[in-house]
Amino acid sequence: MIEFRNVTVVYDNNVIGLDNVSFHIDKGEFVFLVGKTGAGKSSAIKLLTGEIKPYSGEVDIDGTIVSALKHRQVPYHRRRLGVVFQDYRLLQNKTVYENVAFAMEIVGAPKSEIRQRVPQILNLVGLSRKARVYPKKLSGGEQQRVCIARALVNSPTMVIADEPTGNLDPDTSKEIMGLLEEINSRGTTIVMVTHDEKIVNDMRKRVIRFESGMLVSDKEKGVYSLDN
Repeated sequence: MIEFRNVTVVYDNNVIGLDNVSFHIDKGEFVFLVGKTGAGKSSAIKLLTGEIKPYSGEVDIDGTIVSALKHRQVPYHRRRLGVVFQDYRLLQNKTVYENVAFAMEIVGAPKSEIRQRVPQILNLVGLSRKARVYPKKLSGGEQQRVCIARALVNSPTMVIADEPTGNLDPDTSKEIMGLLEEINSRGTTIVMVTHDEKIVNDMRKRVIRFESGMLVSDKEKGVYSLDN
C-alpha cells in the first residue's frame, strides 16, 4: 500500500530531512513513526500528503507516485487520506455535525449521502449526542474525536495521525488510542507519529524509528526506545 523507495529529502537550508529511506507498509497495518524532533517523522508525513517532494527516490501509495502528481492533483490525492492533527483544526463557527459534513461537502458528496454518513461516523466515535454542539463547548478528547470522525467520513483506506494525543491527558489518550485501534480492526491502515513512549510500549504495534533522517529500526510488536 505504501512504499518508500530510497527516499531523500533536502530542505532549502541544506538540512537533510530523510536520508535514503526505504520501507513498506501493507494495507491494514498499524504503524508508529517515532524519533526525536527533527529525526524525519514529519518529513515522512509531508511526503505522504504531497506537501513536499523528495530530492530523490519515490513514495508510492496504492500505485500512485505522489511526487509525480501535478499541483492541481494534490488536493484530490489528500482527500483519499484521513489526517488527524494534534491541534484539531476544527472550524469554530460550525457544529460537530457541520465540521464532519464539511469534509464531505468539499469533495462534492450528495446531500443525501452526507445526511446518512455523518450520523454513522459520529456514532462510531461516540459523539452522537454532541452533533449540534460547537467545538468550544467540547473537551480536548471530544474535539479529537471530531477530528477522527472528519478523517473517516470519506472512507479513506489510510489514516495519518500526527501526534493525536499530544494535547491530551493519559486517560483521554488511552480512549483515543482505543478508538484508533478499533478503526484499524475494521481494515483501515493507521500511520501514527508520536512521542508518547507509554502508548507505543503498551500497544506493541510495528514501530519505525528515525534518527537524523535515517531509518534506524523497524520492528514488529516494537517498543519506543532502542534500549528496551
